Order: sequence, then C-alpha cells, then structure tokens
Amino acid sequence: MASNDQKTRLIQDAAIALFSRYGFRKTAMLDIARAAGISRASLYLSFCSKEEVFRSVSIRLHEAAMAEVEAAFAGAGGALERIERALSAFMLGLTAPIMQSPHGQELVDANTALAADITGAAKARLLEGVSRELARAAGAGEIGLAALGVSSDELARMIVSAADGFKHAGAPVASDHPAQLALLMRLLARALVT
Repeated sequence: MASNDQKTRLIQDAAIALFSRYGFRKTAMLDIARAAGISRASLYLSFCSKEEVFRSVSIRLHEAAMAEVEAAFAGAGGALERIERALSAFMLGLTAPIMQSPHGQELVDANTALAADITGAAKARLLEGVSRELARAAGAGEIGLAALGVSSDELARMIVSAADGFKHAGAPVASDHPAQLALLMRLLARALVT
C-alpha cells in the first residue's frame, strides 16, 4: 500500500472513531489530526474540510459494503438466499455500526446532506444486482415471475424498498432487521418458487 493510501486510511479510521463517539458536528479537523497522529497541516494536505473527510469515509464504507454484497451474490444457494445475504450485507453493513453510536441519527443526517450521491450510487448497484439475480433465477426456472405479472426490475425495486423501509419503521421492526428481512424473503419464496 502506498504511503498516501496508508495516511488516508489512518485519517479515515480516526474520523470514524471520532464521528461515532462525538458526532459529526462536535468533531473538528484538529481532533481528527490528533487522533490520526498527524499534524493539522498534514491533515489539510489530504483533505480540505471535515465534510471532505466525511465523504471519504462514506465512500470507504459503501465500497466495503458493496464488496460484501457482490460476494453474497456470487455465493452458494438459491437466488432468494443470495439476495437476502446481499441485502443484509448492504443494510446491516452500513447501518449497524452507525446505529450503535449515540450519534447515529446525526450521522445518518450528515450522510444524507453530504453524501447522498454516494449512497444513491451504491443503492443503484444493489438494485441492479437484485434485478439481475431475479432475472437469472426466472430464466433458470427457479422462480416464476410471469405468473405474478411482474418484471425482475419491478420486483427488485419492491424488495429493496421494503428492506430499506425496515430501518425506518421504528421499534421493534427496525431493531430486528435480520428477522424482518428473513420473513420478507420467506414470503417471496412462497409466492415465487416454482
């Protein structure tokens, strides 16, 4: 790994810890520099602002989640099992660490304000993957979409929207996201498996 990459990762690690502990608003660039063990000037050579650091962290977390999503899609099992694992990797991989922070909602709001494009691009990739898996499964006769009069794209949008909605549903649904996702996929299996 190049020295610049190591420095960026060190800064991101420090920022993740500080944002989780103190929230976005209360974390300053000086705090990030100190936690990373570098000077403030050195930090500013890599990032112009705290917002830029946050976007960099968001990119890193989304890339890690998407790597897990792709691994889930490439894994063993039926299409609906792979889709469930991919959705879980995406939703829980991104939200679980944030929601464990006492500043979770602030961090979600900061991500919406500063990195909605990053999240949107990742969700679009997830949606494409779910649609692709559904289309493959339908083509292989594993599931039947035609009988329900739905396309793989339409069903993918519904599945991703439902899974995303669990985290906004409030307790106990949001706190039991994996069980809700498993229930959704069991219901889909009953309707789709030929």
